[in-house]
Amino acid sequence: MLTHPLQNNLIELQGEYSFLMVALSIMLAFIVTYTAFVMNNRVQNNSFYHRKFWFVLASIAMGFGIWTMHFVGMLAFSLPVGIYYDHLSTIISIVPAIAASFIAFYLANRQKKSIWTIFMFSLVIGIGISTCHYVSMLGMRTEAIHTYKRSIFVLSFVISVVIPFLASIVFLKLQRYVEIRTLRLYMALALGLAISGTYYTWMSSMSFYLPKHFSPHSRIIQMVDIDLLGVIVTIGVTLLLSFLLLSNLMDKYIENRASYYDPLTKLPNRRLFEQKIKTTEFPQSLAIWHLHGLEHVNREYDYQFGDKVIQQLSLEFRALVPSVMELYRIDGHRFAFLTHHIDGMDYLQKEMEEVAGYLRKPLIVEDYEVNISAVCAISRANNIEEMANIYTNAQAVLNYSSIEFNYEIIHYDSTIHTYAFGLEIVENIGRAMKQEEFFLVYQPKVNMVTNKVAGVETLLRWNHPTYGFLSPEVFIPILEENHRMVVVTDWIIEKVCRQIADWRNDGVFFQQVAINIPGQYVTSSRLLEVLKHKLNKYKLESSLLELEITETSFVKNIEEAIKAVNTFRQEGFSVALDDFGTGVSSLSYLKKMPISTLKIDKSFIDDVPHSGKDSSIIRAIIALGESLDLTIVFEGVETKEQVEFLATTCESPIIQGYYFAKPMKVDELVQWSQAFEQTFKIPIRT
Repeated sequence: MLTHPLQNNLIELQGEYSFLMVALSIMLAFIVTYTAFVMNNRVQNNSFYHRKFWFVLASIAMGFGIWTMHFVGMLAFSLPVGIYYDHLSTIISIVPAIAASFIAFYLANRQKKSIWTIFMFSLVIGIGISTCHYVSMLGMRTEAIHTYKRSIFVLSFVISVVIPFLASIVFLKLQRYVEIRTLRLYMALALGLAISGTYYTWMSSMSFYLPKHFSPHSRIIQMVDIDLLGVIVTIGVTLLLSFLLLSNLMDKYIENRASYYDPLTKLPNRRLFEQKIKTTEFPQSLAIWHLHGLEHVNREYDYQFGDKVIQQLSLEFRALVPSVMELYRIDGHRFAFLTHHIDGMDYLQKEMEEVAGYLRKPLIVEDYEVNISAVCAISRANNIEEMANIYTNAQAVLNYSSIEFNYEIIHYDSTIHTYAFGLEIVENIGRAMKQEEFFLVYQPKVNMVTNKVAGVETLLRWNHPTYGFLSPEVFIPILEENHRMVVVTDWIIEKVCRQIADWRNDGVFFQQVAINIPGQYVTSSRLLEVLKHKLNKYKLESSLLELEITETSFVKNIEEAIKAVNTFRQEGFSVALDDFGTGVSSLSYLKKMPISTLKIDKSFIDDVPHSGKDSSIIRAIIALGESLDLTIVFEGVETKEQVEFLATTCESPIIQGYYFAKPMKVDELVQWSQAFEQTFKIPIRT
């Protein structure tokens, strides 16, 4: 281990490295750096924790990764003399690493990423790595004299800057073509190599000397006191990884609870209920209790007391429901019981009689006796066709005009309930438009490249004076079947054009507003006349409107639909093919159709990226849309994983769904838009 003496009284020592420890140091640098990138990505995503929390934690993780690699690298190096490390200096050396990481992540999260920004990111990282190494080496105590070779020292700093810089350039080039997790691994590996490469290049610049008369055979080799620092490294890495795992699980849990569970009763809500009846097996039987007496409770006492009544009822319902039955709160005054029991109707009837017996008794809440009048509707689905209408059928029972709330359990009868309810809905259309029972909500669409709101979709809602908020899935099919949706669409066009004009006067701009056009109205000459009239009335350009037409409406009359869409496009309207993939249209007709936008149905999005088959289908649809030079909109996007998958799979994706925002009224939409523009940035995708 000794070389020839460089001077008369000094000899140079040759250090040795433990291959296992070197490999461990590089692996730790990679793992902790990857963890830091994951945390930094959470800065831009919805989370239970505040975005600043993730920003700070990512900086700590990155700094800790630099420091950990250096510390384990020091343990990998040995000399034939005693080596000590001052604990204070070694621990303090983590400070510049964390500070540099904080600045670097600040730069990385900027909306615009120029070459200058990337260079500054790399320079700051390089300074942090080098400073951490330098400060910790100041704490090294040894009997040997050590010096540095300046040229290799400079080379180590260059490595710490150049590798992150080149890696970032490659990252930006590949981010649209490679999956996000793969890119994170790539960046973590690159920075892990930069950290370890800097350290080991630095160490190669060091030379260690001993006096010539020093005898290695006569000295006692002293062990390095590493217990304290080893414990710090072990605990730190374990805590970081454990917290990341737990926070991911917590975020997914909270996201799921917020989307699919009622906050008051903690029961599954209407969204989960509607998903379940669409996707579950059959036969299935459904019972819905409408608690009519709650309206009286809210008026007589107050809404807080009414909430306590609902909470107590939900607890009692839970106790009454057997394990083979599912309980949902689907509306303010309605609870749904769903079962797949083989003896469906008889079994459900028996269980609902127990619920009726409970409701007949006064409910004691805060020493008050409360009487709740109620009625129950039961419907059943024996096959896939009936399953689509099981909820609508139960609604028809509850909406029957002569119903009494005396705890009856009423089974759906198609000869009575459907006709009566449908007739009432149709008769109420004129009043709904005049008295503002109809109202519009808007759901934003976000362009993931420009980081802007790309437009909004208009959705119709109905607050019925008798039945409360009616689901569009209930009343729109009735209106279409009775050819009344055309009149309602004219009303929507009028309202939308007026709203765009109001927004323009207020300095608010949403690029495009989409309106759903019923299939029977697409080929009517009246539609174009109404559109032109309303645009002229409010002095608007046709480019401000997008007409959403379902795929099934094309299938019914392909040639007429192509002709109509050609006319709309010539007049300057955008035309979107809605719910793409749910119809049976030929791709050859799609090629002829002069649409501007392809909207991919939610059913294709639900299971990505976890379903390989669905992910492959999405990629194929994206390739088709991009080859036809169409704008691609993804509907029903609800999770961070879906957003990340679509952002890396599609060149210019537009995202619509609850991940960004629910459908909102005008005031809510404007407030949301202002907050979104100020705070949201597209993730750096690290």
